[in-house]
Amino acid sequence: MPRFHKIAFVASPNGNAREAAALLMRRYDHVAPEDADVVVALGGDGLMLQVLHRFIDAAKPIYGMNRGTVGFLMNEFRDEDLLERLEASHRSVIHPLLMEAADTEGRKHRARAINEVYLLRQTHQTAKLKIAVDGHVRLEELIADGVLAATAAGSTAYNLSVGGPILPLDAKLLALTPISAFRPRRWRGALLPDYARIRIEVLDAEHRPVAAVADHTEFRRVCTVETWLDRATDLVLLHDPGHSLDERILREQFG
Repeated sequence: MPRFHKIAFVASPNGNAREAAALLMRRYDHVAPEDADVVVALGGDGLMLQVLHRFIDAAKPIYGMNRGTVGFLMNEFRDEDLLERLEASHRSVIHPLLMEAADTEGRKHRARAINEVYLLRQTHQTAKLKIAVDGHVRLEELIADGVLAATAAGSTAYNLSVGGPILPLDAKLLALTPISAFRPRRWRGALLPDYARIRIEVLDAEHRPVAAVADHTEFRRVCTVETWLDRATDLVLLHDPGHSLDERILREQFG
């Protein structure tokens, strides 16, 4: 019996993605995304993140095909044999980070991140941050542009760009990586168990304002941020055999 009976297509606004979606919708029966049991996303990694966020509470499997610029999370685009590819695809299950932040006005904010949660200075002045893990202060003062906590799935994105490590998907780790650290100059970050709860306090938040970002959701002038892995939320990505997310992360480590 086929695994998937109701397919939906979602495309990014660029021309290539829209043309690909139109072609596939002429060739295959399809339904609205909310009624589908699998969503085929056509675009790049940015679209994949948007689609994962859109269905973050629905646990719909997402099968991406690259019609964008960066396609790390995507499969190769082909318009033929889609049903067979879906049936043969391998599942990768990932969990997002949950972020809770408080700002200087006393407001509380909450968001989830598939790739990373990061704090970043808002002005020309560096941020001053105190970092605690599971209730224990590990760094009294980090002076830097900011700091970033990344999941294994997100470790090849912003985390890698700022010098953080690539994490295998099954490593059960989080990467905590400074962004342009000034003091301590030699601190390069930490690898934490994925059950760790990270708390970051912004020191002198009034005069050195800091923004907190969960993927593409931003809150400004925060004073405290806590983040941890949301194990209650499963996100399912589908990849062709031999091109699983584990394999892609492994290949990325060898250039």
